[in-house]
Amino acid sequence: MEQHSTKKGEAVLGDAKGSDFTKCLTCTCVSRPRRLSLLALSVVISRSNQNPLGASSLVMGLKKQREFAPNTFLATVGEGRKFVLFPKNYGIFAQGDTADAVFYVQTGKVKLTVVSKTGKEATVGILGEGDFFGEGSLAGQALRMGSATAMTNCALLRIDNKAMMQALHREHALSDLFVAYLLIRNIRHEEDLVDQLFNSSEKRLARIRLLAHFGKEAPETVIPKISQETLAEMVGTTRSRVSHFMNKFRTLGFIDYDESGLQVHSSLLNIVLHD
Repeated sequence: MEQHSTKKGEAVLGDAKGSDFTKCLTCTCVSRPRRLSLLALSVVISRSNQNPLGASSLVMGLKKQREFAPNTFLATVGEGRKFVLFPKNYGIFAQGDTADAVFYVQTGKVKLTVVSKTGKEATVGILGEGDFFGEGSLAGQALRMGSATAMTNCALLRIDNKAMMQALHREHALSDLFVAYLLIRNIRHEEDLVDQLFNSSEKRLARIRLLAHFGKEAPETVIPKISQETLAEMVGTTRSRVSHFMNKFRTLGFIDYDESGLQVHSSLLNIVLHD
């Protein structure tokens, strides 16, 4: 085997065959990290000699192990993350609590609320499967700016701030997914502001109550029951006005509702939101 020194403690190797290769693995002129690398290389060469496809299969296996699946990360427990279950109407965190984790909704509905200094409560969002919340803690928010409550039985993934930050820095696939989600949320908040400033309370009710559950081609759906008081808080109107509009939507055949929930027909979006 041919060998010549380039720097102290390093060597450039020629053909890795026979006893020369073995001697090189134990040679004191070769640094320990390089000897370990050569040992790994010898395993690959040995396997490839036995099976021409062995080396490529090993490389493909290593690449597969390094692949990161955001959905798997968000669906499994691990260091700094765990599943938590909350029954209906149970508080997940309260305004003023320490902000030390991000939550991801596996199943169920979560309501976000804020209470003013005078005690007035406002509902600022309703989240469902696939949504994050509590992400303000990643931006240095020491205390929760609002409260989160389970509207239905919920299964959540709780991710500690440190674990989430490490994963975002390490895994580009997760950071891409998370940034995309935040951008969509930001667009939604801007649309909510425009809606509040320029649209009637009837249109605001239709949009806030229904739009989140429909895409352009989305099917009809059944939405868990939400009180008219909560809807009034979100729309910025009175409970009596909400009751009036809900009865109107029902009479026109846009919705059906009973004790199990609200069934929404896509015609409501086509006629009320786009007239």
